[in-house]
Amino acid sequence: MAVTDTTEGRRRAPLVPWIKGALLTLGSVAVTMLGLLFVTFIIGRVMPIDPVLAIVGERASQSTYDAVYQQLGLDKPLLVQFLYYLWDVVRGDFGMSLLNARPVSEDIARVFPATLELATLGVFIGIVLGVPLGVIAAVRRGSWIDQIARVVALVGYSMPIFWLGLMGLLVFYGILGWVGGPGRLDIFYQDIVPSRTGMILVDSAIAGDWSVFRNAFSHIVLPAALLGYYSLAYISRMTRSFMLEQLSAEYVTTARVKGMSERAVIWRHAFRNIRVQLITVIALSYANLLEGSVLTEIIFSWPGIGSYITTALLSADMNAVLGGTVVVGLIFICLNILSDLLYRVFDPRSK
Repeated sequence: MAVTDTTEGRRRAPLVPWIKGALLTLGSVAVTMLGLLFVTFIIGRVMPIDPVLAIVGERASQSTYDAVYQQLGLDKPLLVQFLYYLWDVVRGDFGMSLLNARPVSEDIARVFPATLELATLGVFIGIVLGVPLGVIAAVRRGSWIDQIARVVALVGYSMPIFWLGLMGLLVFYGILGWVGGPGRLDIFYQDIVPSRTGMILVDSAIAGDWSVFRNAFSHIVLPAALLGYYSLAYISRMTRSFMLEQLSAEYVTTARVKGMSERAVIWRHAFRNIRVQLITVIALSYANLLEGSVLTEIIFSWPGIGSYITTALLSADMNAVLGGTVVVGLIFICLNILSDLLYRVFDPRSK
């Protein structure tokens, strides 16, 4: 009986760290989300924009103003207003947009797939090109390849992305005509493919309409390449730094002394030990592209969440601005959770 109890205790013991880790993760997510909602709520209250005037207009009577003021709950204490706001957000209710009188949640669901499609293709370009470039630059440290990789990363960090976007449109669209212009599709191809995911490349591939796919790709390739270049600069730089640290470690020297091939030393040992670090780098890069592609979306008339928030801010549509801000913050939180889960997969020491 004692042996059985001991065996069951050993089986249950590994579950304890997982349960503690899950509870800590959920607790940190809840606190982070609560802090995000509180900050966005305060921003909405301290902004020098009167939401009532934005609704009723400056020529409305005082009685109309007071009625809308009470309807919005602005006459209640600040804590009560926050609790109402918190409850609405939990239910997915961000209020009505002042621009089109539609629920903000519906607008975000409509525009977010465009940003997701653009950022995903951009970070894919950054990973496919940036990781090998960083590895090669570290292996060939001091060579011309390393110098080129460092210049590429430096230019990617230094050049304003809006300038690169304008020059790209001028050269590749205006002069050479190699890519499509601003927007996601030419007018002729709009509304041909039914929207299932909101991502035109995916929807056109599912429908088997390759003419729409080619047209959509011609429009997305330039802005995605610009975002990919920005991502490539960050990923290649960090990959090079991580690899240099690993290549100078003793276990790499030992593997070479034992006669292991250089390819195996680099990819099976050194690169394997930087995978966990790269997860964080890639997750941060992806999150930055999802929320930081505002200028790119504006230049290319890309109807994503960045353009949506910017237009709402210029129009004093605070419901839309705060709703978009909460969604962007939620994206960061979800990507951090995903990074933590991938840590546990690739690094057994974190289990």
